[in-house]
Amino acid sequence: MASWWQPGQLLFVGFEGTKVPPDLARLLGQGRIGGVILFGRNIEGPAQLRGLVRALHEAAPPDVPLLVAIDQEGGRVQRLKAPWTVWPPMRALGRRDEPTTTGAVAEALARELSDLGIGLDFAPVVDVDTNPANPVIGDRSFASQAGRVARHAAAFITAMQAAGVAACAKHFPGHGDTRSDSHFELPRLPHDLDRLREIELVPFAAAAKAGVASVMSAHVLFEALDRKRPATLSPPVMQLLRGELAYDGVVFSDDLEMKAVADHFTPEQRVRWSLEAGLDALLVCSKADLRDESLRLLEHLPDTLVETALRRVVALKQQYAPRHRDRVLGPPKPKAAPGLVADLFAAPEALRTPEPEVLGPPYEEHEALARRIKEER
Repeated sequence: MASWWQPGQLLFVGFEGTKVPPDLARLLGQGRIGGVILFGRNIEGPAQLRGLVRALHEAAPPDVPLLVAIDQEGGRVQRLKAPWTVWPPMRALGRRDEPTTTGAVAEALARELSDLGIGLDFAPVVDVDTNPANPVIGDRSFASQAGRVARHAAAFITAMQAAGVAACAKHFPGHGDTRSDSHFELPRLPHDLDRLREIELVPFAAAAKAGVASVMSAHVLFEALDRKRPATLSPPVMQLLRGELAYDGVVFSDDLEMKAVADHFTPEQRVRWSLEAGLDALLVCSKADLRDESLRLLEHLPDTLVETALRRVVALKQQYAPRHRDRVLGPPKPKAAPGLVADLFAAPEALRTPEPEVLGPPYEEHEALARRIKEER
């Protein structure tokens, strides 16, 4: 029987194609993968995506349900395009500076994801956009002022999670002032603790206070705190989150395939040092060979290194995974003795799991909200 407490529950993975690969389905069936992240390459349209998410949930053991995730931020990072609602970037919400509107967008985003059976959104970006030359953050951020980012981060997180989808504040302790993109190289920042406390950490403190379900680390080197390891792998940097901000929720790595870490650290270093730094869940977003190697490494780590991370990941999944599995597959049927006489006389449709109600897309109210935000910018 699959268990919540397998080390592979700490691994969240992506894949190529629009169907569940057989090797991934096998790992899911064994309960050795905690979650799956979807990308645009996995999506053809509403019917296909519903079938894909259903297949993912069906592959996982019912007693250890899967948490399906996606990056649906708005603006240039939204994996669901039309006919789902196409949202403006979060900068448009920051400019309006109406936290109630930000909350309405987050609630609408959560509804569209939940209707699909997706229970975790890797959003919002809570980086403070202090560098106009930053190639990767820009209008993904709510603002260039820490206080404004903090207000909107809290509103977004509160509304999304009230609607039943876990949020993720990213990228700790801040990617907003870099001049390079961690997908392609390792960014470096000289900022000391005083600077971080004044600007970068302010939105993360607000996110933690709002009860954000998860945080994502940055593959950025903060030279004043750790001259050798980027935040993802750095105990001194992550201690700011665990200690100073007293955050005890799940911390995800950013994708361990990104060149900022892949060009400088071995798979063993990326896996082990992430957990030693205080992270809980590891993202491997496309490569099956790195997925399998990361799983092997996790399963050979000492129990003392994975126990705390498993506690946090299991708590997250127990809160958000079953409801989305049930949304797609229907609630689990109570176990009954086989061959009940009543079953012999039941209509066939009474024995079938009911199909979930399909609410969209499109979502007319959401599209009206998105239009209003765009028109009033």
